[in-house]
Amino acid sequence: MKILVAGGTGFIGTNLCAELAERGHEVTALSRSPDGGGLPADVETAIGDVSAYDSIATTVADHDAVVNLVSLSPLFEPPRGTSHEEVHLGGTENLVRAAEDGDTDRFLQMSALGADPNGDTAYIRAKGNAERVVRDSSLEWTIVRPSVVFGDGGEFVDFTKTLTTPHVTGLPGGGKTRFQPIWVGDLVPILADALEDDTHVGETYEIGGPEVLTLADVTELAYEAEGKDVTIVPIPMGLAKVGLSAAGPLPFVPFGPDQARSLAFDNTVADNDVAAFGRDPAELTTLSAYLGLDGATRLSKPADTA
Repeated sequence: MKILVAGGTGFIGTNLCAELAERGHEVTALSRSPDGGGLPADVETAIGDVSAYDSIATTVADHDAVVNLVSLSPLFEPPRGTSHEEVHLGGTENLVRAAEDGDTDRFLQMSALGADPNGDTAYIRAKGNAERVVRDSSLEWTIVRPSVVFGDGGEFVDFTKTLTTPHVTGLPGGGKTRFQPIWVGDLVPILADALEDDTHVGETYEIGGPEVLTLADVTELAYEAEGKDVTIVPIPMGLAKVGLSAAGPLPFVPFGPDQARSLAFDNTVADNDVAAFGRDPAELTTLSAYLGLDGATRLSKPADTA
């Protein structure tokens, strides 16, 4: 297949482009300012902005399948001049329209756990509305909703360290928000399978890693990997929301009220759909193993007991 990966030069995109190319597909990475430095030599690059239809229409039309990985991080405030609605909803509308106009068949949408047009954050609402655009299209679509993704070049562990300090740190609600992190090396083969296998057309999958970790767990692991200890002091959620809301307008503070609201609900799956791709959750890579802490003992209960 000729596959266009929108957002193909990002963290997940570079890994997916490499996986698809290794499987023998003709792959093009689409980006506003593509840098092929992290891509295999046989992956093409193309310039385009998903928020501007005319900049992507011709490129999309030349492909059999489109993967939409374009995303603003839910962990930080969007850069000034952009919004979740413009990028996630508007960008998806343009990609879907270009795919339909160009007679592209397959469309793989990267969404997010909890995506809901009536959700509590702008990110979750935009992702939910984008899913609706994909489902209402004439394309052979598949939607994948992963929990947070970690790996080389990912932001999840760095986000945790940005939010905290070693030795003694405060966390909203004591860091009880739960995540089900999945390693990028486990996620990208699932994405590739979802694109190749027609049995996945018309399906929405919720994907998580092998364990459920609280934000406190992740914080402890991140600092232990650096040989540092940390004691976590709970900050009442109400106080944290007030503080982040007040600090949000400051240009040097990367968090805001949406980030505070996002910490009020868990990011875990009810049923881990990795099984639909022949994967056993217990065989996936844990965050502690990725960080070189196989002997870590402070992890929360396994995902299958969540």
